[in-house]
Parts: sequence; C-alpha cells; structure tokens
Amino acid sequence: MGEIIIFVGFFSVIFSIAYLFFTTRNKERLALIEKGVDAGIFLKGRSGNLPIWKIIVLNVSLLLMGIGMGIFIGSVLHFGLGVDDDIAFPGTIFFMAGLSLFLGLMLSKKFMENKE
Repeated sequence: MGEIIIFVGFFSVIFSIAYLFFTTRNKERLALIEKGVDAGIFLKGRSGNLPIWKIIVLNVSLLLMGIGMGIFIGSVLHFGLGVDDDIAFPGTIFFMAGLSLFLGLMLSKKFMENKE
C-alpha cells in the first residue's frame, strides 16, 4: 500500500509542477500580448545560443565518462597501490564526476562564446 501512495504522490508532484509552470507562462504571455508587446520577445535569445539538448548531451556524456574514469582510477588505486577500496572508489568517482561537470561547463561557455 505504501508503494502506491509514493507512486501517486510522485506523479502528482510532477503534474503540479508542470501545471504551475505552463499556466504561469501562459498568463505572462497573455498579459504581454494584451499590452501590445511584440511576440518576438518569446523567441529572443534562442537564435544565438546552442540548442539546450546539445548542452545536456555534452554534460551527460562527460559525466558518464568521468564516472567511468573514476571507477578505473579507483581500481588502479585499490589493486595497484593497495589503497582501501572504501576510500579509493567513492573518492575518485566523485572527484572525476565533478571534474567532468566542470569541464562540461567550460566547454558550454566556450561554445556559447563562439556561437555569438
């Protein structure tokens, strides 16, 4: 019974957030249109930027590569140098994941600057 409550609660939260987002966005746009503002402002800023899906794919792929490298380096530390596996694996995984996300941020900024 508890699983059903969690399942229903999870999807009701997702639905509530989506409903609030879309109704608020719609009300803002209707208010701007009523004031006579040009509808082109809704597309402003999108023409010069990379599509968001490319940035997400870049960051997710770098994150997965960072986790893989963290596991590899952790196993080298554990089996090659004798570091305790409770220290080697989580430390290198988190470090490499953070490093890859930082690299993704830097690459995204570089792509944005080159695009403009």
